[in-house]
Amino acid sequence: MNLNATILAQMLIFALVVWVAMKFLWPQITESMQARQRRIAEGLAAAERGQKDLAAAEARVEELVKGARERALAIEHQAHARANEIVEAARQTALGEGQRLLASAHSQVLLETQKARDELRRQVGALAVSGAAKIVEREIDARTHAQLLDKLAAGM
Repeated sequence: MNLNATILAQMLIFALVVWVAMKFLWPQITESMQARQRRIAEGLAAAERGQKDLAAAEARVEELVKGARERALAIEHQAHARANEIVEAARQTALGEGQRLLASAHSQVLLETQKARDELRRQVGALAVSGAAKIVEREIDARTHAQLLDKLAAGM
């Protein structure tokens, strides 16, 4: 065979192989490449949407945490205010109770003082009658004695 005919035959066969590959194989290869390209693009778009959703979720979480902190602070302030109210009410109650006990003690002292005065008047009256009896040197009857003591007690 001639070298020129071999090259020409090889070129012809090569052209035939290229034409068959372009006609039957190339469309399948390009379709597979395009499908893969679409899947990659969809994956990238999904990843981007995921990033956006993640950022939105983080913003919502931050908002919720901020709201929860504000509510916790409000509850804490309410608790402090309520505690102060309870302490103030207890203080007012204690002051009222103390004043009531002081008034009760004061009235008790006045009552005891009055009882002591009455007892002292009776004793002074008894001593006066006893002294008068010694002066007169005779005993006064019990009824007269009681009447004198009552008059002396009333006069004091």
